Parts: sequence; C-alpha cells; structure tokens
Amino acid sequence: MASEYIISSLQKEKIEEYLASGKRLDGRGPADYRDIEVEMNISKNAESSVRVKFGKTEVIAGVKMAVVAPYPDSPAAGTFMTTVELHPMASQQFEIGRPGIKSVELSRVVDRGIRESGFIDFEKLCIKEGEKVWQVFLDIFAINDDGNMMDVAGLAGIIALGNAKMPEYDEKEDKLTGVLSKESLPIDKDALSFNMTFHKISGVIVADVSEEEEAISDYRLSIAVGDNNGEARITAMQKGKSGVISSEDMEKILKLVENKFKKMFPKIRKYVFING
Repeated sequence: MASEYIISSLQKEKIEEYLASGKRLDGRGPADYRDIEVEMNISKNAESSVRVKFGKTEVIAGVKMAVVAPYPDSPAAGTFMTTVELHPMASQQFEIGRPGIKSVELSRVVDRGIRESGFIDFEKLCIKEGEKVWQVFLDIFAINDDGNMMDVAGLAGIIALGNAKMPEYDEKEDKLTGVLSKESLPIDKDALSFNMTFHKISGVIVADVSEEEEAISDYRLSIAVGDNNGEARITAMQKGKSGVISSEDMEKILKLVENKFKKMFPKIRKYVFING
C-alpha cells in the first residue's frame, strides 16, 4: 500500500494563511499555473514522445502502435489504451508493483478526456474491417510528482498523440517494418480537449496545486475542455476526494474554466500541433 503524504500542521496553517490573503507560498495567485515546459522526441523508439513539466511536476509520455483484431462490437474502428506508471522515484506515495488506485484513476481520467472529445478518428485506424485495425497505446511515466499530475499527464498525452506518426505496415507480410511513415495519426484537430484541475483549500478554489496543497484540499475537480467557436466546451469531468462541491463552488469553477480556457487554449494547441 502506498504511503500517505504527511504535511505538518504548521505548514498547513501557513498555506491557508497565504491563500486567505490571495497568495500562495510560491508567489502565485490561486488561479495561476506554473511555467509549462515541453520537450519533444524523448525516445527514438516511439511513434511520438514528449516530456512535460509544470514547475517540478514532470512526466514523459509516449505513443506506440500495433496491428490487432478489432473489438466485436466495433469491427471497423481502431482501439485505444492509456496506461500510467507511478514509480517511487516520482513520489514517496508510490510503490513498485501492481497499479494503485491513483494510477488507475489517472489513466482513466486522461483516457476519458481524449476518448470522449473525439480527438482520435478511430474509423480511420481500420485496416480491414472485422480483421485488422490499429491499436494506439499511450504510456505515461511519472518522473516527479509535485502536485497536479492530472493536468500534466493529460497535456503530455495529447501532445504525444498530436505529434505521432503512423508506422509502416507490410500487409503482405503482416508485420511492421520498423520504420515510421510521414502519415500522422488520424486525429480531429477541432476536437482537441485538455484537462484543467481545481482544488478547494480552506474555502479557496485553487488551480495547478503543489504536492502540499493537494494533500490538504477538500476536493478535486478535473474538467476536460475543448473549443466551441472560442468558448469552452466541456467534454469530461471527474471529481476526487471526499469534500462536497456546492452550487456556488461549481459556479466559481466554471467561471475559472471559462477564463483560463481563453488564455491557455492557444498555447496548448501550439504544443499539440507543434509540427503543424
């Protein structure tokens, strides 16, 4: 069982005191994000790979593809699978072994945000209906967890997918050649959706939390949003932790989503489609 992150009462009080004055320990305001860093082509063996950092929180994401039989209920559609590896080197909360609750939840949130938005065109991943389709594997590895893994992993995932190239497939020999083609993974650029996560701490709604802030929050709400003629379009939502979200809190969060979306979406889109 993973160990629980422990924060002292003194540090908790300090965080709450700063938030009460509209500040945070690192100098940000409650709704401010940390600096985002993106580095492409981390792995030479992946169809696409990326390293993403929000402050000290860091993940690597990679895309691999294989030719498989389709699911019986979707004979003309490709398949998609997201996995998240949370290793002890990233946080004292993680342990080696079977995926824990946090790993499973994180992979499901990232997967749902991508799948429900329609970002991947699964029908274009069909090679031969009822027999062969492409399966897309999105693997995410946590390097360092300093809070808000949901947003960092989610962004890494869509950047990796948005820049992935299709492998060359020899249908006659029924095997991959080991070479990437110039053809991009079939995606709908207009369906791009990214994740924004908010926590409530001592009565304040906070974005892009640090590890300490995350440890003392009442609840977490992750919202995947895409573009609808310049306005935020919610494609998925996931609540975490035991606190109750009031209608007043929800109004505040949705307002923050609207405001942050207009500033962040152009930057996110540039990262995801860095190669055009």
